[in-house]
Amino acid sequence: MSVGSVDGEVRAEQQAPQQSLGTAAARNLATTTKSAPQMQEITSRWLLRTLPWVQVQGGTYRVNRRLSYSVGDGRVTFVQTGERVAVIPAELGELPALRGYEDEGALTELAARCTQREYAAGEIIAVAGAPTDRVHLLAHGRIEQIGEGPYGDEAVLGVLADGAYLGEAALVDADATWDWTARAATACTVLELTRDDVRNLADRAGSLAAHLAGVASAPDQRTNTYGEAAIDLSAGHVGEAVVPHTYVDYDASPREYELSVAQTVLKVHSRVADLYNQPMNQTEQQLRLTVEALRERQEHELINNKEFGLLSNCDYGQRLQPHDGAPSPDDMDELLSRRRGSKMFLAHPRAIAAFGRELNKRGLVPETIEIAGNRIPTWRGVPIYPCNKIPVSDARTTSIICMRTGEADQGVIGLHQTGLPDEIEPSLSVRFMGIDEQAIISYLVTAYYSAAVLVPDALGVLENVEVSRWR
Repeated sequence: MSVGSVDGEVRAEQQAPQQSLGTAAARNLATTTKSAPQMQEITSRWLLRTLPWVQVQGGTYRVNRRLSYSVGDGRVTFVQTGERVAVIPAELGELPALRGYEDEGALTELAARCTQREYAAGEIIAVAGAPTDRVHLLAHGRIEQIGEGPYGDEAVLGVLADGAYLGEAALVDADATWDWTARAATACTVLELTRDDVRNLADRAGSLAAHLAGVASAPDQRTNTYGEAAIDLSAGHVGEAVVPHTYVDYDASPREYELSVAQTVLKVHSRVADLYNQPMNQTEQQLRLTVEALRERQEHELINNKEFGLLSNCDYGQRLQPHDGAPSPDDMDELLSRRRGSKMFLAHPRAIAAFGRELNKRGLVPETIEIAGNRIPTWRGVPIYPCNKIPVSDARTTSIICMRTGEADQGVIGLHQTGLPDEIEPSLSVRFMGIDEQAIISYLVTAYYSAAVLVPDALGVLENVEVSRWR
């Protein structure tokens, strides 16, 4: 058969008359089955589901504690210009010897006297037993604290990271010596402030000299291992021994947590609300998605808010650094050991995957438990909940949170207030605001919330966890 005859037959078939109703026209008479509006932002929100929520009347929750003495164990902040790093003068007040000193001129001069040093990985910064003649401010990198183990071998006592300082005793004690060896685990940028520089400035600045003298002569405060004012007790005595007198001192300025707020105004045109409500109510669907977004933002704030967020409110003594970058079982054990009765881990899904890779290397298989129909991995029996609100930095590092929860256990609690006018969920209300001249209906959607850490050891964070290591 020739090519021309084949083309003719094809054209004849294409020009054949239609014998039935086409699907495109039929759809005009058909009812379409539709899904409810979907939203990719919705997550499991395990923090909101597992955190015990405490009713807060009056919008404020006060955390009363025993009196504690601050020893200046904060972190120092730096600014960077190219390769040059400088300490912010006011941040020198984080050093115990300069805590409470507010002479901006003197602090500025001290900051200017700091000299920048670069240490390569493995280089020794200070040697145990050597005189301490300067304070080291760690701007970037990781430093290992090396000591002697129980059998004479080398042991890593701890790891310091960005913002830490070491050798602070040099500013007030001329006879201070290093208790351990400081070794750079990675390339480190360190600012050094010598005791001689501080003393030279103190000779000219009377306020600094008086402050340092007061610090050096201040009597040691009697505290327990947690920094709380000691309670005098007697035990194991016999006979008519004199029983000590004591009392429990309270913090005179306890911290108060005010409920934070997340709000938005939802607008729906009256024509849409009146006419387009079958098979789904437009106002209800708009409100449902708005509430979902509000709850997502609430969980984000509970993690990242500077005032009450978990990452910002973790005590510096409860912040740990991984020994090898990636989150290992040893790091997770160390995190657990810092508190009693840990109830949960919170980690970014990528951090959970990184921890899983470390377990695979060691041939370990974590147990899982079923919670609300979901299989959740655990470590030492403590569930590891995924939370994508924990940030992952550009350097592909993140944090893992471990906490004890509940008011009865002196743990971490969520704060809210129920019984609001027009409340549709606990501590979340939707109020009708009226209809404007353009026939647009407005609803005020409001959620109130906060979180409180009742005692410092209720919350711990493993910081600077690498999530991109594959070997």
